Amino acid sequence: MFKSGNASYHVPASDTSKGCYKKKDAIWVIVDRLTKSAHFIPVRTNFSLDKLVELYIGEIVRLHVVLISIISNKDLRFTSRFWKKLQEVLGTKLNFSTAFHQQTDGQSERVIQVLEYMLRCCVVEFQGSWEKFLPLVEFSYNNSYQSSLKMMPYEALYRCKCRTPLYWTELRKSQIHRVDLVKKTEDKVKVIRDCLKASSDR
Repeated sequence: MFKSGNASYHVPASDTSKGCYKKKDAIWVIVDRLTKSAHFIPVRTNFSLDKLVELYIGEIVRLHVVLISIISNKDLRFTSRFWKKLQEVLGTKLNFSTAFHQQTDGQSERVIQVLEYMLRCCVVEFQGSWEKFLPLVEFSYNNSYQSSLKMMPYEALYRCKCRTPLYWTELRKSQIHRVDLVKKTEDKVKVIRDCLKASSDR
């Protein structure tokens, strides 16, 4: 279970929708320090703190309860009195990473590097719609072997191995209602997995 996490922003270099009102132009990366599992939440860089709090409660608190501590970058939204007060009320210890103490948030930086590489690698496959496939990227990352854990983040988090969409073809076709959707998902997961492997081999 997420006990403590790192929260950082990442702006995808491949995104062409920067400044567009409806499209997301950044990814909020939240990593559990214990299990190394991560959430990649598509956001806009101009999201208000209220919107980020709504996402935080909907994506993190809803799934993992209130965190014990957070290490965050020094984005103005995370250093604001409101965010600090919210974390204080929730009982979460709030720390900030600094340029001279990268070890405080090196884990998030590494995850962001892997995420950047995966997105760059998949940019042609995603045809500009990275936001649509971000859940598959997150799933593939969390379901990949981590040498520091000697297991997959999902395995550490859920205490069991998770099946991937790559095993959907084991079902008989009569059991699958949208064969085309399953095939597309399998293909995307294979591409993402290859990119993740290439990233870890670097």
